[in-house]
Amino acid sequence: MTQLVDYRTDGAFKIPLSNLDVSEAKRFQDDSIWGYFERLRREDPVHYCQDSPYGPYWSITKYRDIVEVDTNHKIFSSEQGVTIVDVPDRHWTQSFIKMGPPKHREQRDTVSPIVAPENLTKLESLIRRRVRTILDGLPRNDDFNWVDRVSIELTTQMLATLFDFPFEDRRLLTYWSDVAVAMPRTGQPIDSWDKRSAILSECLDYFTGLWNERINAEPRMDLISMMAHSPATRHVEPSEFLGNLILLIVGGNDTTRNSITGGLLFMNQHPSELRKLRDNPKLVSSAVSEIIRYQTPIAHMRRNAAADTIVGGKQVRKGDKVVMWYISGNRDDEVIENAERFVIDRRNVRQHLSFGFGIHRCVGRHLAELQLKILWEEILKARLEVEVVGEPERIASNFVHGYSALPVRIAA
Repeated sequence: MTQLVDYRTDGAFKIPLSNLDVSEAKRFQDDSIWGYFERLRREDPVHYCQDSPYGPYWSITKYRDIVEVDTNHKIFSSEQGVTIVDVPDRHWTQSFIKMGPPKHREQRDTVSPIVAPENLTKLESLIRRRVRTILDGLPRNDDFNWVDRVSIELTTQMLATLFDFPFEDRRLLTYWSDVAVAMPRTGQPIDSWDKRSAILSECLDYFTGLWNERINAEPRMDLISMMAHSPATRHVEPSEFLGNLILLIVGGNDTTRNSITGGLLFMNQHPSELRKLRDNPKLVSSAVSEIIRYQTPIAHMRRNAAADTIVGGKQVRKGDKVVMWYISGNRDDEVIENAERFVIDRRNVRQHLSFGFGIHRCVGRHLAELQLKILWEEILKARLEVEVVGEPERIASNFVHGYSALPVRIAA
């Protein structure tokens, strides 16, 4: 459970500032990262870490500095990658999030119609039916894992629809998403880059079969058909096709999936906010924005400086790795009042960093919000009392800020 931390007595204060490395995945897994970011925001908001498992990097930890970096794609380039990890060359995959204009815009425009307002209107009734079916099928008076039964199931069904992917195989999408964001570690299921690439090659093979079907058929409103028929994407190399698949799968999975889990956790941790929502269901949209801010499902995005520049008074050299910690900027109380608190009706509730800014802002953000909105509307309508009955299990990642399990129980 996230607590307000006095950083002066927290372990974060005992480390010399020059040695402080906020990239350690275990601190995200055990939820002890908050004091480290609080210290950096107070003492060194643009902080250089010389020695880390990912090499030297700058941490950008305050809201306004993050917006400055995120909106200046000419100086801060995504072309070397968007995570703190430097992927070995032979395992590298290109995708449009790692491109600048004009190619970025051409490929992004290829897929963006699927989340345009008119298509979201068409999807709304489908999402609502699925949410009701999922909620109706949950056990009563018995413990179960909310992540598996609700968060993963709802988002995977939606992904299968967006890709027009065989519904019976939809859990493969979750599996490939988890593999794609895994940092290979000894002793873990993904223990080498070779193993990761081998599994993602299976993903490519599966989708290549779908591509070959769609390219020889009339264009349809699904992501594979859109890419197969667009001049911007129909001639890409297989590795670039895979890169875009990974981008769309992870983007369509992790933001919504982990905000669904985080939202339920936060409402249990802050029962006064849940009462506020039950008393006034019109606050659902506001609550969704606050859930996404408070969770920050993508903890960071990385850029590299394309030229010497200044950020927050610090000299950043050309080629330097620059990491925007959205998870920290979303707790910056200079911009967000009482940022450490979960408040569903706060002022300027949409003023958060979770979807990024600039040309790389999350293309599916409105679909993520719609799924969360419908879920909470249906929970309130059904008067479901979902109680968290154990500690959440978080994943060991400094990129995806998420959960593998949340034990809950619904009273009959």
